[in-house]
Amino acid sequence: MSGKCVICGKPKDEKFKPFCSKRCADVDLNRWFAGGYAIPASEEDEGEDKEERQ
Repeated sequence: MSGKCVICGKPKDEKFKPFCSKRCADVDLNRWFAGGYAIPASEEDEGEDKEERQ
C-alpha cells in the first residue's frame, strides 16, 4: 500500500486502487455521474469541428 487515496489522502488499498476504500471509489464515481469532472472546451473548438464535418 504505497501512495495516498486521491479522494481523502489515506493510504491506498490495493483492492480499491487508487482509493483507500469502496466509499472513496463511490465518491469518485458520483463525481463523474454528476458532471464534476469535465474537460473544458471553448466554443471556437466546437465551431471548427462542425466545419470539418461538412
